[in-house]
Amino acid sequence: MSDAVSADMRKVIVDRLNEIATEENVQILFAIESGSRAWGFHSPDSDYDVRFVYARPVDWHLTLGKKRDVIERPIDDELDLSGWELSKALTLALSSNAVIGEWLQSPIRYHEAEGVIADLTDFSRRALTRKSVTWHYLSMLRRQQRRLVNPDGSLRLKRYFYALRPTLALRWMRLHDQPMPPMAMADLVQGVSLSIQETAALEHMTTLKRKAREKAEVGGSDPLLDALILQETQAAEEWLATAGKEGEPQHLWDEANRLHLHYTQSVHL
Repeated sequence: MSDAVSADMRKVIVDRLNEIATEENVQILFAIESGSRAWGFHSPDSDYDVRFVYARPVDWHLTLGKKRDVIERPIDDELDLSGWELSKALTLALSSNAVIGEWLQSPIRYHEAEGVIADLTDFSRRALTRKSVTWHYLSMLRRQQRRLVNPDGSLRLKRYFYALRPTLALRWMRLHDQPMPPMAMADLVQGVSLSIQETAALEHMTTLKRKAREKAEVGGSDPLLDALILQETQAAEEWLATAGKEGEPQHLWDEANRLHLHYTQSVHL
């Protein structure tokens, strides 16, 4: 991951985050890379997908009226920045949204307030449920499969990896029976017991992806990896068909409120 973000680009991103904090009157609790650069299969021209969670002062929460709980900046060819207010992040974790679990595990961090990632990771590991997260990755996989192959039989390499990563996440959850698979491909691979042949095929495709431009196409997919995608799709569908109903994590709402109050009270602007 050492080549994923240059020192110059990291400075640009940190400066932009500081500007957002000042402009919006917020404290950024943590900021990470969430796209292909964090996943480990970025192309030379991949953009930067920066995501963050922020807290607003207590007074902001005491005023009436509906408030926007997202900060976004216009996307350009290089940089995409957006973030969630802490209450939104906690509420999504309580509804078992897989995205917050990914953000917390990103190997590329641009900023972290003391203790916040550890606290939110511990909370999310107990709030997320395997059934909901399985639906998330299975839906992502199906969506990519529908648009994977071009009429001439070629495929866009980027989309193939957008199918492979949820495949490995599904396999990781199936083998570990836990709802928070690692974000980075390398960490996923370590935990999913691929065969030597499957590992070699994945490494070959990853090498191609990291040398190719974002819109690069290849003549076809790899049969071994295609079989892996099919196997994990079917396994996830079969498991979901028999999985029982999940209960609401009512006992975690009080903890979510405590976390929100703690980090909101810590905002000093």
